[in-house]
Amino acid sequence: MNEQNETAQLRFLEETAIRLRQNGFTVEPIKDQHLPVRWENHYLCRVSGRGSVLYRQENVDGIGAQDALQTVIHIAAMTAEYMTAMERAPKLQATGLEGDYRILADFGDAVLAGHPSERGVQFVTWEWDWDRKGVHHGHYFQNGYEEAKHDFVRRSGLLPKEALFEPEQLAEMHRALTFVCEQDEDLSIGREKEIKTIMEQIKCLLPESPEQTQTMEQSM
Repeated sequence: MNEQNETAQLRFLEETAIRLRQNGFTVEPIKDQHLPVRWENHYLCRVSGRGSVLYRQENVDGIGAQDALQTVIHIAAMTAEYMTAMERAPKLQATGLEGDYRILADFGDAVLAGHPSERGVQFVTWEWDWDRKGVHHGHYFQNGYEEAKHDFVRRSGLLPKEALFEPEQLAEMHRALTFVCEQDEDLSIGREKEIKTIMEQIKCLLPESPEQTQTMEQSM
């Protein structure tokens, strides 16, 4: 492994450790390009610098352990996605903008950028000025990579507005489907399974908590 790859893997593991701690996991010091992860005071798995999640079956057989493992897998995959993009992304050059902001997506009048910080990568979407030399109306997301992508798609016009749902709408749909599963006695097992799959998809699109996502308006 060359030094550049080793450094990139170390940055990925450090970022993953931040995200896991934010989600209630305990992480041990990185050793040999692997990050050991603990859940409810028990060893759960380890994340490799290449993004793989390694575990032993006996460590994930307890109640809730499989769900915890899936959460680690999701966080590792999400972190690998944006950290890989950050390594390759060009720096955002805009009038009045200070700090290290990397362009993760740019389409139409909108731009999505990532900003490394001690609390992990922060994400922000802006609209370009008419001459594309400056940006304005920044929406900042402390830990919300997926929400930031959703916001970018909405602001850039990549999808029609009718195809996008706000978090409040998604939450309402999730509540409605939950009610159907709990109250409809005639619901078949197959239909219930389909609805629960839809509910899981909706859940993945919802912000994890109000405290973790911060939206602010800023003109540059």
